[in-house]
Amino acid sequence: MATRDFYEVLGVSRQASQDEIRKAYLKLAHKYHPDKTGGDKVAEDKLKEINEAYDTLKNPDKRSQYDRFGNLGAGFGQGFGGGFGGFGFGTEGTGGFDTPFEDFFDVLFGRSGTRGRRRPAARPGSDLERRVTITLKEAASGVKRTVRFSRMENCGECHGTGAAPGTKQRTCPDCNGSGQVRRSQGFFSITQTCRRCGGRGWSIDEPCTNCRGSGRVQTQRDLSVDIPAGVDTGSRLRVPGEGEPGENDGPRGDLYIFIEVESDDFFVRDGNDLVCEVPVSFPHAALGTTIRVPSLQGEAEVKIPAGTQSGQLFRLRGLGIPDIRGYRTGDQIVRVVVETPTHLNREQKELLQRFQELTEAQNYPAHLRFLDKLKVWLGG
Repeated sequence: MATRDFYEVLGVSRQASQDEIRKAYLKLAHKYHPDKTGGDKVAEDKLKEINEAYDTLKNPDKRSQYDRFGNLGAGFGQGFGGGFGGFGFGTEGTGGFDTPFEDFFDVLFGRSGTRGRRRPAARPGSDLERRVTITLKEAASGVKRTVRFSRMENCGECHGTGAAPGTKQRTCPDCNGSGQVRRSQGFFSITQTCRRCGGRGWSIDEPCTNCRGSGRVQTQRDLSVDIPAGVDTGSRLRVPGEGEPGENDGPRGDLYIFIEVESDDFFVRDGNDLVCEVPVSFPHAALGTTIRVPSLQGEAEVKIPAGTQSGQLFRLRGLGIPDIRGYRTGDQIVRVVVETPTHLNREQKELLQRFQELTEAQNYPAHLRFLDKLKVWLGG
């Protein structure tokens, strides 16, 4: 049977780029994969045809010769320096479809295509997390804390090899140290993690009794950490290289410290501002006074003018929390709450009653505005 034109087999034009040829091949190879077709004989023949076309067109030299001379038969390529023979589809000892399908498996399984013994890939260690609780004052000024946590370290007995003292690791005989083995399934060859060594590339005849062959032991570590000023609940600090050790010389993971700021007796945080609520007596609010209030720096004074209303705010510049990114420091907001006296004696009640009789309505502008709005609302 005459061989079809390779460009027609892949469904591309003769001017197609290498990338277009590759994409067309991968799409068809996936479509006619035995797992998709259930081993259908027609699909199997189609797959061989696709493979043969791609094996020629993916190589610029072979493609150039094919464009000039066409397909010269089973020996095509021999004598031209290209080595086109030896397709050997399904032939024992040739790797089956391994060579023509190399690009397909690179994408499908993510392998590099490098053959022979390969060192197992380095893998970074896992990250660790710890939570640290600090006070509001510490959050405002910054603090140094010692964080205790447990992590894996190389075993001191075997120095991380996992082998008993006096013995050593040996190269895994199944994967020859690569950590992966290639298994054939019909026409296909698939790379898998070696079951014997678990992908490490080596095995141990006599494991270390201290670490039971793992090469690592659990240890406690105390680490001094500088917590910067301006942190808040939910802030996360990263300490590089303080996590679990990596595998196959991979880097250590990181330690992440999550901050929790305790609630305070006086202050509520609003971003970088601090809100402090201060009760003031009715006479002081009416006549005016100077009050002392707490601050993170010690104590501060706030002048309360006559006629201060409950809920009125007074701002103390720069007495809040410094911005963690180095911007301006927040303010302290003093919220005045006018306190109504309770448990009045007879004389106090009489004086207040007399005060009420002497007070004109104009002394209560907020109340007058309320009455005007109520009148309109009632339609009066």
